[in-house]
Amino acid sequence: QVQLVESGGGLVQPGGSLRLSCAASGSIFSIYTMGWYRQAPGKQRELVATTTNSGRTNYADSVKGRFTISRDNAKNSVYLQMNSLKPEDTAVYFCHYQAVLAQSWGQGTQVTVSS
Repeated sequence: QVQLVESGGGLVQPGGSLRLSCAASGSIFSIYTMGWYRQAPGKQRELVATTTNSGRTNYADSVKGRFTISRDNAKNSVYLQMNSLKPEDTAVYFCHYQAVLAQSWGQGTQVTVSS
């Protein structure tokens, strides 16, 4: 079992920035993907960005050029730098861990973009 602890959400004005962090602990496989998903009220959970052990990244079209995902394999951590935030980025952001035989979700952190 892998536990994920997120931090860094909050309230920010449009155009502002936030940095989310997620630390994994427990029975972590040597090869895994970590990423961020988000869910806005009344909408389905959607992919934001993912990163593999080798550093390959994948982004939703809606965040390309504004968000950057990174990871520290030594710390089993993943980060999401969010710039130029828009009101439509408002959602609960979830950290995700995916290995061959297991996956885990974080508890979620609220990001609100509003003036």
